[in-house]
Amino acid sequence: MLRTTHTAQLNTVSFGDRIANSEAFKLLFREGMLLVEDAASYLDGPGRRDSRLLPRDQAIAYASESMRLTTRLMQLASWLLLQRAVNEGDLSPSQAQNDKHKVNLARQELATAPEVFARLPERLKELALQSQRLQDRIIHLDQLIYGEEQAPTAPAILGQIETLRAAFDRAPA
Repeated sequence: MLRTTHTAQLNTVSFGDRIANSEAFKLLFREGMLLVEDAASYLDGPGRRDSRLLPRDQAIAYASESMRLTTRLMQLASWLLLQRAVNEGDLSPSQAQNDKHKVNLARQELATAPEVFARLPERLKELALQSQRLQDRIIHLDQLIYGEEQAPTAPAILGQIETLRAAFDRAPA
């Protein structure tokens, strides 16, 4: 029975690794980089004009939200580039694990209260919300690849498989 469990552990599939090397990751990477470009383009162009037209309190909120957006996107882009380097063989997974501590993937909430956020320019709000959705997806993928959350589930599943196997072994033919 112990041997079967050991064999099952060797045959487990890491969904995180499969996703990280998939077309889905490439799509996520392109989406993330496009969002970085869109945000930079907006903040350096129309966003400057939009911020100058705001009343003082909203201009301060705009500055706070745009700084949070920029910080969030820099962290997400860093993670995406790090993972792409692993996928392309430029970094080993262990090197990425060592470098990953430089990337802060902690969820960053909006910088302003909801009632203030609602009065900000539409494009800034769209970018902030898109970056949060991207952040959630990347955090989830990071946990699948590097996280320890999966470790407790594997033994539980293996135990259930063993229970089912034992039940079927005892069942009359």
